[in-house]
Amino acid sequence: MSTCNDDPQLFAQMMAAVERVASSGAFTLGEEVEAFEAEFAAYNETTHCIGVSSGTEALVLALRALQIGPGDEVIVPTNSFIATAEAVSLVGARPRLVDVDSASGCLTAEIVERNLDPRVACVIPVHLYGRTVDMDPLLAVCRAAGVPVVEDTCQAHGARYHGQRVGTLGDIGCFSFYPTKNLGAWGDGGAVVTANPELAERIAMLRCHGEGSQRNRHEIVGTTARLHALQAAVLRVKLRCLEGWNDDRRRVGAALSSALAGCDRIQTPAPTAPGEDHVFHLYVVTTRDRDLLRAQLAERGIASAIHYPTPIHLTAAYAHLEIARGSLPVSERLAGAIVSLPMFPGMSELEVQRVAHAMRELADAAEQAA
Repeated sequence: MSTCNDDPQLFAQMMAAVERVASSGAFTLGEEVEAFEAEFAAYNETTHCIGVSSGTEALVLALRALQIGPGDEVIVPTNSFIATAEAVSLVGARPRLVDVDSASGCLTAEIVERNLDPRVACVIPVHLYGRTVDMDPLLAVCRAAGVPVVEDTCQAHGARYHGQRVGTLGDIGCFSFYPTKNLGAWGDGGAVVTANPELAERIAMLRCHGEGSQRNRHEIVGTTARLHALQAAVLRVKLRCLEGWNDDRRRVGAALSSALAGCDRIQTPAPTAPGEDHVFHLYVVTTRDRDLLRAQLAERGIASAIHYPTPIHLTAAYAHLEIARGSLPVSERLAGAIVSLPMFPGMSELEVQRVAHAMRELADAAEQAA
């Protein structure tokens, strides 16, 4: 797999940025973090960005800023990484785990509307794998009910929905900069974006022990959730490449879908509707022959993965919610059939064809054996 470290010029720029921070000794907040926050806010065409220590903390602090806590419920798709639900639990609220659309794997307005009641204090749509949620109808439902929306944008950096960056459509957008993300740091990191100055101020205080504008003046109970200056420096360099990397991911996604077209035993990602986007953090197909295909791909030296093998409601961590197997059937079916294929910027046509040829060959063999 190709990484940004394979580009000597880019690697040198990141090392120079790290050296700049190390020479200054300013590792906690400071100019480097402030510069990244300004640049990431501008990139997302919004007014406020607060750098934090991880995508999970971004979600936690967003919920705390909205004063979500004990007694509240938050609608979360069960077809997501567990961090989406964990953030709800960590603020003392209860995740209301719901099913997803069978084509997109994401929340829809209809699903949210069916699950709204007075206990629901927030909704977290997840732009899963880099695909944008159909936000306009979902936002209309939530606004009519007076329920805030926190976008989990941890897998969709730079995607647009009808021309607007995701993460800026709801009340707050949350990002992860885990190294494998479309915009990844050299360790954990995250950010919150919002156009609401009061929410931005509260999140900035929460990430740093509740300090306001004055040092050692603690106005609320906060935590330690600051973005490290070294990570901010690396992210500033990589942010300049994000648009090009996303364009290349779209190219690779289209090439894989084209090469796999007509293979009956493999379902490629559903096409996006007009105005929607997919920046392919992951390229995920579904197949009834997953375990066999994965084993035989491995024999050919082709990596694959499963994102995610267990819907959140069926994990041991959330057994206490007592959501029975079969209750959220779309997510359960997807969890048994999804496969993530190789996807990275710079993936060559030859590499695309190698993956597609292997998948088609193995699917044909499975068809004959069935």
